[in-house]
Order: sequence, then structure tokens, then C-alpha cells
Amino acid sequence: MNNSKDLPLLLLDNSSMMSVLNEGEFKCQNLTFEEAKHLLDIHKEEDILRCFSNTEIETIIFDYLGIMRRDFEYKHIRNMRPGQDAIVFKLYVTPSETQPVIQADDGVEAKKIQNVYVYCQHLMRLK
Repeated sequence: MNNSKDLPLLLLDNSSMMSVLNEGEFKCQNLTFEEAKHLLDIHKEEDILRCFSNTEIETIIFDYLGIMRRDFEYKHIRNMRPGQDAIVFKLYVTPSETQPVIQADDGVEAKKIQNVYVYCQHLMRLK
């Protein structure tokens, strides 16, 4: 793992991951939520770049993984550099098998239409 401003840790989602895979050789492996949290915790805020604008993923990072809320700089990245690491937050959406209707707090009806899952991957550019 690097901890350098020259090779910041990138935070990617499904689409930004595809844009950084332009050239080079990469290694990708699944991460547990605990491993993703650890990687974020060991990097300083200024050594991390957020390469997505999806607020749902930010909610996952901070609220579900229990990461202290930080304001990671946003930057569109086209190419990872050799030796650079990234955490990819992948959203996986499936239709709901059941579609219960619930009463929301304000009395309005709401219907469940899909299930949203998230998993994490560690991506590293080797060459």
C-alpha cells in the first residue's frame, strides 16, 4: 500500500472503475468491509481521492462501514498509475422478490421495488 500524495488511494464506483482501466496490468480482489474500513482508516484525508459523485456510495462508506465522515477531494481520474491502489465500491441491484407496501412516517404508502447490495474490491495497477 502506498501512503503518498504522488499515488493517492482512489475511491471508485462501478463506472469510474471502468474509466481507469484504460491501460496497464491490474490486480483485483474482493475486500471485506472490515478490510475496506482499515484501508480508509490508515490513509490521511489528503491522501485519498473520491472519483465518483454518487451520494449513496458516500452514505455506505460513512454510515454502514462506520468510517469517520471526511471530505475527500473529488477528482475525475482517467488512468491509474503503476503502484497505485483503489477501493471499488460496487453496487449490485436486484428486483425485489416481494413488494411489501409500508406506511412511511408521514402516512404515505411506500413500496419496495428493489434490493441494493454493495461489495468492495481492492484494485491495484501493477504495470
